Amino acid sequence: MKYVLLVLALFGVIVSALALREHYREAGDAPCDINARWDCGVVNHSPYAMFWRVPVAGIGIGGYLLLGLLAYRRAYSWMLPFVTIALMFAIHLADIENYVLGVWCLYCVISLGIISLMTLLNLGTVIAQSLHKPSSA
Repeated sequence: MKYVLLVLALFGVIVSALALREHYREAGDAPCDINARWDCGVVNHSPYAMFWRVPVAGIGIGGYLLLGLLAYRRAYSWMLPFVTIALMFAIHLADIENYVLGVWCLYCVISLGIISLMTLLNLGTVIAQSLHKPSSA
């Protein structure tokens, strides 16, 4: 499981870095400007792309690096609260894209998929580990 989570964290860093690049790119043609409903430029230049003066994509990079470190150390029970908070934050951002902006960012949707999968795999690993612990009776 360690390596699966590490690969997912690496993909998360890459997708977040692409979103961060889009955040700092001049407004105009975004590489993921597909149509009126899918445009990373609109999302990454919106006021919701910042959280306490920090680009959300930068927070994503840091978060995926932390999750990767915890996966590398096989600290799955320590990883669980962080990955759960990250999933809740990603769902919140998806709600903003859907209900407030009306525009989706392809990078953000991919990141939501990655963090969802990481959460499920981490939760499954923690449950499996707890079931295999010898009882101290």
